[in-house]
Amino acid sequence: MAQDFKALKYRTIGPSRGGRVTTVTGTPMLPGTFYLGASGGGVWKTDDYGNTWNNVSDGYFKTPSIGAIEVAVKDPNIVYVGTGSDGIRSNIIEGKGMYRSIDAGKTWEHIGLENAGQIGAVEIDPTNHNTVWVAAIGNAFKPNSERGIFKTTDGGQHWEKVLFVSDEVGFADLELLPGNPNVVYAAAWKARRTPWTIDSGGENSEGGIYKSINGGKDWAKLEKGLPKGLIGKIDLAVSPVDSRILYAVIEAPGEDRGLYKSVDQGKSFTHVSDNEDLVNRPFYYTNIELDPTNPDIIYSNANPLVKSTDGGKTWKRMSVPHGDNHDIWLNPNNPDLLIQCNDGGANVSHNGGKTWSTQFNQPTAEIYQVAVDDQYPYWVYGAQQDNTTLAIPSRAPNATGVQGTQIMMDVGGCETGPVIPMPGNHYIVYNNCKGRFSVYSKKTGMDREYSIGASNIYGHNPKDLKYRFQRVAPIHVSPFNPEVVYMGSQYLHRTSNGGQQWETISPDLTANEPDKQVISGNPITRDITGEEYYSTLYSIRESKISQGVIWTGSNDGVISVTKDGGKTWKNVTPKKMPKGARVESVEPSQFHPAKAYVAVDRHLLGDPKPYFYKTENYGESWELISTDSNGIPSDYTARVLREDPVREGLLYAGTEFGMFISFDDGKTWKKFQQNLPATPITDIILFRGDLILSTMGRGFWILDKVTALQDKNMDRLKDDPVLFKPDNTIRYRTPWGGGDFPNYPSTSVIIDYYLPKEVKEGVSLQILDAQGKEVATIVSDSTQLESTEEKVEDMALSMTFVYLDSKLETKKGINRFQWDLRQKGPWDKRKERRYKNGPMVLPGTYTAKLTVDGQTYEKSFEVLIDPKLEEEGISLSDMKEQLELQQKAMDLLSDVRKLQDDVETKIKKLEKEKTDEGQLEELKKLLQQLKNEEGAYPQQMMVAQISYLNSILGGSDKKPGEEEKARYAELLSQFNQLKQKAGI
Repeated sequence: MAQDFKALKYRTIGPSRGGRVTTVTGTPMLPGTFYLGASGGGVWKTDDYGNTWNNVSDGYFKTPSIGAIEVAVKDPNIVYVGTGSDGIRSNIIEGKGMYRSIDAGKTWEHIGLENAGQIGAVEIDPTNHNTVWVAAIGNAFKPNSERGIFKTTDGGQHWEKVLFVSDEVGFADLELLPGNPNVVYAAAWKARRTPWTIDSGGENSEGGIYKSINGGKDWAKLEKGLPKGLIGKIDLAVSPVDSRILYAVIEAPGEDRGLYKSVDQGKSFTHVSDNEDLVNRPFYYTNIELDPTNPDIIYSNANPLVKSTDGGKTWKRMSVPHGDNHDIWLNPNNPDLLIQCNDGGANVSHNGGKTWSTQFNQPTAEIYQVAVDDQYPYWVYGAQQDNTTLAIPSRAPNATGVQGTQIMMDVGGCETGPVIPMPGNHYIVYNNCKGRFSVYSKKTGMDREYSIGASNIYGHNPKDLKYRFQRVAPIHVSPFNPEVVYMGSQYLHRTSNGGQQWETISPDLTANEPDKQVISGNPITRDITGEEYYSTLYSIRESKISQGVIWTGSNDGVISVTKDGGKTWKNVTPKKMPKGARVESVEPSQFHPAKAYVAVDRHLLGDPKPYFYKTENYGESWELISTDSNGIPSDYTARVLREDPVREGLLYAGTEFGMFISFDDGKTWKKFQQNLPATPITDIILFRGDLILSTMGRGFWILDKVTALQDKNMDRLKDDPVLFKPDNTIRYRTPWGGGDFPNYPSTSVIIDYYLPKEVKEGVSLQILDAQGKEVATIVSDSTQLESTEEKVEDMALSMTFVYLDSKLETKKGINRFQWDLRQKGPWDKRKERRYKNGPMVLPGTYTAKLTVDGQTYEKSFEVLIDPKLEEEGISLSDMKEQLELQQKAMDLLSDVRKLQDDVETKIKKLEKEKTDEGQLEELKKLLQQLKNEEGAYPQQMMVAQISYLNSILGGSDKKPGEEEKARYAELLSQFNQLKQKAGI
């Protein structure tokens, strides 16, 4: 199917809270301008010292993972970006090379090094911005030759690899000598990730510091005073005011670790400090920077951020908005003006770090998975990397909240999740925190922990653990009983009383290879946080249509199923599936109990291919539904696969770099990215007709109402227009106004339609009520609207409500229009406001009638009452009574506005003719009773009074009060008297 889906747009709901930022920079020529590079959120720019941030990489970058950003010293329009974060966690996203902008980030071009993996540093020659150096760490998960030090002299058109150690050794940093950019220092680093360990460092021959004095033609290894044994990650800093001084922070065993200083451009080094804070978790941190005016002032980014004012001998912790620090940049003209970044975002300081700008304005959150509750509107739940769990509303939760204001709450557990609200009772939330189960109560704010084994598993050799839990250990609530919760270690566990009692209902459902059960962190720095616990369950799902059919997937490549609630199990791993994969998601079909889908990820083993599988016989056999040629690129690692709950064979796939959709049960896939940024899709839920996503770097996104995709006509779009059936819509009242973030839409009925060609004469859309009466008619072009103006004037108040809306598209393909549920409002002298801002229609059955080239197409839909109203005792009959009175008030408002207009017109005529001074004075007195006087706080006269009554009646859903009824009768009587006096 060649159809595109551009009309179907995702919207972001946040959170506004920043996520992991791995690199920052500024430019001395524009002191308020800074850039941040997020680990999964791309490049963002501020022009106002961090008060606001805007993404500048969307639409240009193939990857959202950023390793280094540099701005040319003499021209702030020239910006180079190296992709691929250098903090090689297990969830890092692969880099895709280098990008360049010549217009300060407005546009970008890709300039090569696509296979350089993670890029640790970029340096621009200050004398020629076309000469650029890159330190490439390489592929984090396998050996590759495109790593080392690269140099271009033509702005990235051609690159030369000027330093290479081996296909397992990359370079984490490089520095140019101030005053002589032909002198270059480079820090080699042997590093590799596997699912069960992090290898950071190697033999001395495989790491260390190199120097070139001739622009990279020749290199010498610096050795005097540096560690002789094992050596790991290194970061360098050269003083801009004393080029003799070179610092290096080095990962090394024992007392060899820490800060080294050279005062002779690297000929010799002195070990200054072995402070553990400098090399805390070095593979993830390791970054030092010097005050550009004083070489004795040093900043070290790790956990924590520390500062030395005596050349590194002593250190003092600095307070920053978030922990896990990665980078810092200080303005060379004013070192008190700086930007620093961490796992909570980027923050600017004007006073040397005493106070910082907010991190709640950069929506770059890394979210592990997504869940929803059953409130109205529903809330979206997830766990944010290195932050809290959170729940945020899918749309403005009530009619009075300020649009554009982020609402969020911590709901227990911690950064890893999952976090799952209890079906039927959203006040209870089930949580996992790094393998620890808890139950959170929104009413009390208490998070009651009931961990399986009640043992702290941090720091253990996994082979010694009774229960191996991944940091993101899966939780699943039974679709048949919200009290039944499953959780996975290497076994499947079940509770039916909130974790107070657990039973183990499976054997070990993993491969459990002994050589993978090892202490993580080799060969220098132990690192056991649970990320590397291998041979654990990673995904759990019980069939929604066959109780007791439960599927599990492990992070070492085993898929299992039980048909009897855990009494017996079968290993049903696909025979041809490569070993050791992480089973990211299992998805039992909602149409056939024997059918299931899995998403399998092997990128941690150096294999980025997407593996999506389908079985139709309980795993006896499997079909790979992601081949090299059926639509998903070969390096888009599989993340999640979900089946549409309405239409069989409609599948949604989330990958490392975006979304895909299949209408034929996986035979073919089509890109379903639309306006989504390139970022990993970590989870997908379909709920109340919406498609809800979590991402590893850009928070949550929602595609409202995928009803058209569920229509079989979507496969057969040819030569005839198609009107898709609109989904039933809940009649929420939402706040006026709005903002782009979070994107909370006003309530609307989403109407999708297909046009086989562009319709130049326009299209129209009528909304009919259950009796076939027109509620509104929307037209798509001004020509058609002009033809209705005579009808408007002739029919006066009984006219059909017709208005122009440019969003009623007429272009070829799929189009989307959002009807705001508004019916005819009162008359207004200004044509652009005439009959607008009417009341929302009542709940009931309506019909959308699309007219294209004289042909009409009709589809009915329901407008549903807000369930919260029913809970409060507001009935449909109350709303009908209210609307009837409001319509009377609107008619009265229209009449009185017309009377005012007629009186003003007559006054102007009499003033011009100067024939009847008596009538003129009477009309002016009458106008004073109709219209407010000019100036501050005028007395509210009849037009304003009727308008006020109309606003009272239309401001909320309620049974109208007796005072309102009496006031309407009073105003009607007054109007009739004035009208009679006017004699017009």
